[in-house]
Order: sequence, then structure tokens, then C-alpha cells
Amino acid sequence: MRRSLILTAAILGLAASPSAQADDLKIALIYGKTGPLEAYAKQTETGLKMGFEYATKGTMTLDGRKIVIITKDDQGKPDLAKAALAEAYQDDKADIAIGTTSSAAALAILPVAEENKKILIVEPAVADQITGEKWNRYIFRTGRNSSQDAISNAVAIGKQGVTVATLAQDYAFGRDGVAAFKEALAKTGATLAAEEYAPTSTTDFTAVGQRLFDALKDKPGRKVIWVIWAGAGNPLAKLQDMDPKRYGIELSTGGNILPALAAYKGLPGMEGATYYFYEIPKNPVNDWLVAEHQKRFNAPPDFFTAGGFAAAMSVVAAVTKAKSTDSEKLITAMEGLEFDTPKGKMVFRKEDHQALQSMYHFKVKVDPNVAWAVLEPVRELKIEDMDVPIKNKR
Repeated sequence: MRRSLILTAAILGLAASPSAQADDLKIALIYGKTGPLEAYAKQTETGLKMGFEYATKGTMTLDGRKIVIITKDDQGKPDLAKAALAEAYQDDKADIAIGTTSSAAALAILPVAEENKKILIVEPAVADQITGEKWNRYIFRTGRNSSQDAISNAVAIGKQGVTVATLAQDYAFGRDGVAAFKEALAKTGATLAAEEYAPTSTTDFTAVGQRLFDALKDKPGRKVIWVIWAGAGNPLAKLQDMDPKRYGIELSTGGNILPALAAYKGLPGMEGATYYFYEIPKNPVNDWLVAEHQKRFNAPPDFFTAGGFAAAMSVVAAVTKAKSTDSEKLITAMEGLEFDTPKGKMVFRKEDHQALQSMYHFKVKVDPNVAWAVLEPVRELKIEDMDVPIKNKR
């Protein structure tokens, strides 16, 4: 009896809450607001709020309902992420959830969406498994996946007469990235000469660098070392210090957030492919985002600001098309859905709900008046330029 009174009081308390009315459209954002990926998470939140503002023309209402964003910090921890998403769906009655920052935490919450039969839009976690073997039909992803990163880089630097060697961290992120890169590189006519994997804690790259130089130095034509690395260690700078140019060897890697691009200033002329750089996409959505972000924060938007914005745009497009937040109606509406983002058009692929999207082949330019390296566009790598594999098994 006492338990039922407590439950009744809790329900009445929720109903009386001025911040969450029964007819509000509740969006839960699960993210690593504290912890190692804090910078990414904060960008996602800013982008999400600005995206809803843009998509609703400032009304923050959708389908006649007020949009309420419920934020939950998972600290990048899988167990906390699972608890946060379950709470969002069950206690907060979230209609749709977005998140999370860490790939490990994102993989942990995929079954929670399926158990609750609720939509989860993954942003910005990149692990291929999210829309691969760990996927379920309630999962959609606006963020790019590891394969899109790797394939775009292969397309950017690969062509007949080019020889490439790779350096990656010796765990799933690095090995999966290289596997996708190799497959895409083979289709460009380029040759892969060597693969090197180093522990994530590596700080001395002398031996691995020399092996890479030895694998490439006598090859004809253009020679490139492509690096896929996350976190500390800075192998690019260490390899650059070893003077690869004496062998005619270039370095290459993908894009990154603006603070990390400061290190790219030591690599003028380097080429690679990136998910986003604020000056590259030319469309009304990005024009608004760049101008408004500069005005509000005295800084341009970054990688994950664009990602959060894209997630908001997908929600508005989906609910508008479905005229509902019912999960089954949303799934029907979202499969094959095209929606605008700061990067231009994205499309949720029907088979695995991965957002197909443009990436950008860049060349590093150093501007002494800018704190980070400027990524000058070489060409837009469009959806049709990248053969992104379908990896789910269902």
C-alpha cells in the first residue's frame, strides 16, 4: 500500500512539473559531458540546440509540441550510459534519444533502445559495429562510421602509381580502420606496401617509423604513410621529425577538431579527408551555423557541433514526415529519409540506418593569423564516390 502511494505521488509530481508537460516532445541527449571526451560532448549539445532552433525557425516546437531536451551525462562509461538511456525512456518518457559520445558506451546502449522499442539516433560515436553486427532496427546514425572515415581517406590519396603504408593503434579502432582503408584503396589502383600497428601508449615511433620508411623508400611514384590514431602519442609529429621527405615520402591522416588541428600546422601541404571543417561546405544551413556560432561564441563551429546539428535536423525531418513519434511510424519514415545538414544532404540507408554523407578531401594550409591549420578543400567526396559496406548481419 505504501509503495503504491509513493508511486502515485511520483506520478502526480511528474504531471505537475512545469518543465515537462505530457504533450511535450521529449528528446534525450546521452553524452559524455564529463570524462575524456568532454570537448566532443559539449560540441554535440551546442549543435543539437542550434539545429533544433534552425529547423523549427526559432519556435522550438514540432508537430504542435514543445521540444524539451533532457540531458544525461554518462561520463563515457558503458554502465552509466545504459542506466541513463533506460531512465530517459522509462522515467522521463523520452520520445527519441540521441547519443552517445564514446563508441564503447554507444555499443552498450543499443540493446536498451531495442528493449524499450524506442528510436536511438547515434551521434557522434563512430564504431562500425554500431550499424554493423551490434545494430538493431531502432538504431539510426547521423555520425559517420569508421569505414566512412577510412574509405574517404583512401579515395582522397589513392590512385594508380601511389604506394601507401599505414600506421595504426593496435586495437579494434586501428585494425578495423585499416581493414576498411585497404579494401577501398585496392579499388583506386594504389598499392599497399606495409601495415604497422603500435600500442596505444606508444610515445617513441623511431623503430616503427624506420620500418615504414624502409618499406616505401625504394618504391617509384608517389609514396604516402597514412596514420590512423586517436588520443596521445602524436605519431605524425614524430614521423615528421624523422624527415620522411628525404625519401620522397608524404604523411597523411584524417581531419580532427580544431584544437587538434593546431598540430597540423607543422604539416603544410598534407592531404587527407575530413568529416567537417567549417569553411568547406557551401550551403544555407552551414552559412547560418557558422555565422550564428561565431556571433554567440566568438569561434567557428567544430566537428561535433555540425554532428549535433545534423541529429536535430534528422529528428525534425523524421517527425514531420511521420506526423508522429510512434517508433514504427518513425522507422518507416526514416528508412531512406533525406535531410539537410551543415554538410549538405544526408540519407539514412534503409539496410542499416547509417547516414550516407559527403566527406571532404583537404590539403593543409598554414595561416599565421589562425590558431589551427586551415583545411583547404580539394574536392567533395560525395555519397556516390564512396562504397560504404553494409556490415549488419540481420
